[in-house]
Amino acid sequence: MSDLDIDSRTGTLPRAGLRRVLAVLCLTEITSWGILFYAFPVLAVSITRDTGWSMPMITAAFSLGQLAAAFTGIPVGRTLDRIGPRAVMTSGSVLAVAALLVIALAPNLGVFYAGWFAAGVSMGAVLYPPAFAALTRWWGEDRVKALMVLTLAGGLASTVFAPLTAVLDERTDWRTVYLVLAAVLAIVTIPGHWFGLGGPWPHPPAPLHDGFDDHAAIARSPAFIVLAIALCLGAFTTAAGVFNLVPLLQERGFSPTLAAVALGLGGTGQVLGRIGYLPLSARSTVTFRTVAVLVATVAATALLGLATGVLALIAVSVGAGLVRGIFTLVKATAVTDRWGATHYGRLNGLLWAPVVVVMALGPWAGTALSAATGSYARAYLVLAAISLVAVLAGSAAGRIPPEQLGARVIRRSGRSGGLITVRLRLVRRRAEPAGEGFAQRGLGGIDRFVDGCGPGDVGVRADQ
Repeated sequence: MSDLDIDSRTGTLPRAGLRRVLAVLCLTEITSWGILFYAFPVLAVSITRDTGWSMPMITAAFSLGQLAAAFTGIPVGRTLDRIGPRAVMTSGSVLAVAALLVIALAPNLGVFYAGWFAAGVSMGAVLYPPAFAALTRWWGEDRVKALMVLTLAGGLASTVFAPLTAVLDERTDWRTVYLVLAAVLAIVTIPGHWFGLGGPWPHPPAPLHDGFDDHAAIARSPAFIVLAIALCLGAFTTAAGVFNLVPLLQERGFSPTLAAVALGLGGTGQVLGRIGYLPLSARSTVTFRTVAVLVATVAATALLGLATGVLALIAVSVGAGLVRGIFTLVKATAVTDRWGATHYGRLNGLLWAPVVVVMALGPWAGTALSAATGSYARAYLVLAAISLVAVLAGSAAGRIPPEQLGARVIRRSGRSGGLITVRLRLVRRRAEPAGEGFAQRGLGGIDRFVDGCGPGDVGVRADQ
């Protein structure tokens, strides 16, 4: 259940059209993630060996692309809110193909960096945030189901393209591999986005409250800022944790093969987490599941730093993957579950920008922490402490003053003789028979009455 009763009646695609959009985005996200993101770690050693460029230097180029993706997401979200995903994601695919050609043919490190910068800009237009925005607007109140399916498909990107890239790398050089992958990206995503994302772009749903029609005010609000801090700290921990998991396990005595298997089992955990998000969202409030997933991040990260047995470490690795799977969907629905879908594209772009930045820095920071503390195990304990701060921020973001969400207290003449302040996240005004007070549709959609709110008493309502 959502904390807001989202009105999705602005959608104009028939069910067949909705299924077509979802299927196309599943295919293009697998392809885009697999080629633009997961191919690089597989090819990094070959790039270094062939060019003589050091691993830190080429990794920095890849990180530059992630930073470019983060800041591209803000104007992309704003544009997508206005015109829809078709032109935005098609243009991103064209740019991605061109960027891969530049990377593949780069004669020097400067051109290589330029290619990855362009690739990062394209990632901001073709990866999860614009796809989330498209499904959120088109699918409306069924968006969680669509987002779950999309992220399940996206989880197959590494499963498909990491082995494919490795096989190609064994048979040819890294430049040829990128040329082949650029051709695959062009064939799948350019026509997919252009022809598959056609159809009328619905008008944004009306704001649930007058205070929600100003996206700039929402973005400046304490709730939005504190939520961004919580998600950034959680994303930083998960990014650093997954990138440094294999070195941690090898430090604990795992063979490289067994460590890789444990990492792969963590991917299985992600799938389970994403499947489990749908029933979780139906039985919890947005604040509960946000805080819960951050608490689980603390626990999983700390246990990875403390556990020593093989079976225990593998089990925790799977659990950490499950938490990451849920966390992906918590981030995807963070805006709609609090402020509705009216300005989802631009607000989600603003929310994801710092998250992507810290995710880009997380792998390097985890390695630096291991050097500073003397072991990967101690580094994971520091990461757990960082995610504990995320828990505190997530809890604070859930304690939103009534006036910030548009709820206002109304004093009426009557026997109460005073003003009662009732803390609500959001309620909807509903007509009730005389003498029954104000019905409140609280978080999670539970109808309830404000205690003591009969005729002439003090009530609480939210303007619509």
